[in-house]
Amino acid sequence: MDFEQRIKIIFLKYGVVLGFILLTLSISSYYLITRVTTSPVLFIAIPVFFSLFIPILLTVYFCFNGRKQLGGYWTFKQATTGIFIMFLMAYLIQFVGKDIVFDKFIEPDNIAITQNAAVKAKTTLMKQNHDSQKAIDHSMAEMKKDFATQQNSTIGSTIQGIVFSILFVFLFALIFGSLFKKVPPDYAA
Repeated sequence: MDFEQRIKIIFLKYGVVLGFILLTLSISSYYLITRVTTSPVLFIAIPVFFSLFIPILLTVYFCFNGRKQLGGYWTFKQATTGIFIMFLMAYLIQFVGKDIVFDKFIEPDNIAITQNAAVKAKTTLMKQNHDSQKAIDHSMAEMKKDFATQQNSTIGSTIQGIVFSILFVFLFALIFGSLFKKVPPDYAA
């Protein structure tokens, strides 16, 4: 098996693992913010922690570990290819698991449930800041309008979202590829 094939196989496996971990974190985050916490701070902190910090740490770990399995060296193109495969596989698992299976069959009312939790958290925060009732009502109307647009998604908007997501996946693969490339030194004989 050549080097390029090894990159694809290793990072495809890492993508599957990363995808299932992200899926678990995403569903856990949903249940934590909608069923467990009433704190406005935790309503924001939990999703950020679960969808930003943990995935970045896992990505760094998988990149270092994958590069080590490949002998410690890979070019920018090889790094970007492997990382893109990992990110794309993780995105596909996350999309199918969360956006299709979970959102459509397990928790079909998740947007309304999330909206109620967000309204409670924001109302609590605004009351703690001694905002006027008029400002609270205006903010709640804006939130409800934002959630209404999420509920009325079309096939076209879904496809557009997928295309944008794949572009972002590629952009992040380029960034991580540039950070994790390690070209073998040239030795003069």
